[in-house]
Amino acid sequence: MHTKPVLLVIAHGSRDPRHAATVHALVRRVRSLRPGLRVETGFLDFNIPSVHGVLESLAAEGIREVVALPLLLTRAFHAKADIPAVLRDAPPQLRIRQAEVLGPSPLLLSALERRLYEAGLTPGDKSSTGVVLASAGSTDPEAIAVIAEIAREWRHTGWCAVRPAFASASLPRTEDAVRELRALGCERVAVAPYVLAPGFLPDRIARGGAEADVLADVLGPAPEVARLLLERYDAARRPVLAAVGA
Repeated sequence: MHTKPVLLVIAHGSRDPRHAATVHALVRRVRSLRPGLRVETGFLDFNIPSVHGVLESLAAEGIREVVALPLLLTRAFHAKADIPAVLRDAPPQLRIRQAEVLGPSPLLLSALERRLYEAGLTPGDKSSTGVVLASAGSTDPEAIAVIAEIAREWRHTGWCAVRPAFASASLPRTEDAVRELRALGCERVAVAPYVLAPGFLPDRIARGGAEADVLADVLGPAPEVARLLLERYDAARRPVLAAVGA
């Protein structure tokens, strides 16, 4: 009997307990959307189970196929180096496909807007509200360029203005972007954290957004994020299914 590959969600991990709790809440939502799919979680650092530990357990159970999905919003260092290195060390009997990172995606923009509306904005506020798209930051120029492009695209959906900001490694900082939007004349300023789970850098974003009118929550287990994980899983499986039918 052909069984579906196991979905292994690979999270960064953090000393902050809110991080793992949020990751597990998101994975629970993914399971609820597709009850027949086995979904496991592994962490690169700080938390258990480790990615390697999960892969060893799956191999010992006789599992043969795994889709490894990086719980990351941009293709920065972890997606390009860390995760492939961990997967190369996996038990040889496992056939592992690495899915694409989550961003960019229209579903993430929908999740960002959901969080802003939950924080008190309404769709009618869009044209008079400037938004800071606040990401964790990266030393990877490709990742920075993607964030800037998402801000440009999001602006075209009707916001007064959208400015990217970064909690580390790049400029501007959240507080600078808030001030810039004020200077532009936007009636109100909102900060939308483009991060998946709470932790050190999201806390820095929140502090930087202290002067904003609205501070949205992290994306976390938003329904759109859960749907996106399944989209990436399905896309990672597709080439093999096409080959079988060929």
